[in-house]
Amino acid sequence: MVVADDDVLLREGLASLLTRSGFDVIGQAGDADSLMTMVRKEPPRLAIIDIRMPPTHSAEGLDAALQIRRELPDVAMLLLSAHVEVEHALELLDGGRGIGYLLKSRVTDVAEFVDTVSRVAEGASIIDPALIQELVSARRRTDPLEALSAREREVLILMTEGLSNAGIGRRLWITEGTVEKHVRNILSKLDLAETPDDHRRVRAVITYLDATS
Repeated sequence: MVVADDDVLLREGLASLLTRSGFDVIGQAGDADSLMTMVRKEPPRLAIIDIRMPPTHSAEGLDAALQIRRELPDVAMLLLSAHVEVEHALELLDGGRGIGYLLKSRVTDVAEFVDTVSRVAEGASIIDPALIQELVSARRRTDPLEALSAREREVLILMTEGLSNAGIGRRLWITEGTVEKHVRNILSKLDLAETPDDHRRVRAVITYLDATS
C-alpha cells in the first residue's frame, strides 16, 4: 500500500504503524503529483490519501483519488480528512467497492483503524457516519429519508459503516432477524431494487442522495 499525506510526521507514523501491523507499505507521497506517479508506476492494493494536500490544500487528494479510480479501479482507497468534505466526495463514494472515508479526529482506536484498513483493502466500503449525517442535514427539506423510521435511520447509518446484520444487531441490541426486516424496509422505502451485490448496502444512501442533490 501507499500513504499520501503532506504532514510528514503523520505520514511516517501511519507508515510505521501499518508496517508493524503486517502491511507492506511500498511508498509514501507528500503531494498529489507524487502520489499519481507512484501509483501509476506500481499500483498498490490500497492507497491511504489525505484529502487536502499541496499546493492549495483544498481537494488535491480527492482529485487524485478520483483519477486513480478512473485509471486503476482495482486500487482500494481510504480517504482521511480533518473536515467533512461533502461537495466533491459523492462521486468517489459512489464509484464502486474498496472505498473508505474517515475523519482524522474520530480515529481514536488503533486496532479499529487497522481493522478498517484491512477491510477496505479487501473491498469493503466504510464511510464515517459524520459524512452521512452532513449529507442528510444538507438535504433535510427534500430528504428522501423522511419516510424512514428512527430505528431504520439508525440501521442505515450502521450499514454505511460496513457492519453486517449481526454487527448492527449487537450494536442496537436487537435480533439479526429484526435487522434484516429493517434493511428490507429501507431498500423498499428508498425504491432501491434488490440485487445480489452486498455493496448496495453501503451505496444505497449515497446513490440516492447523489441522485436527488
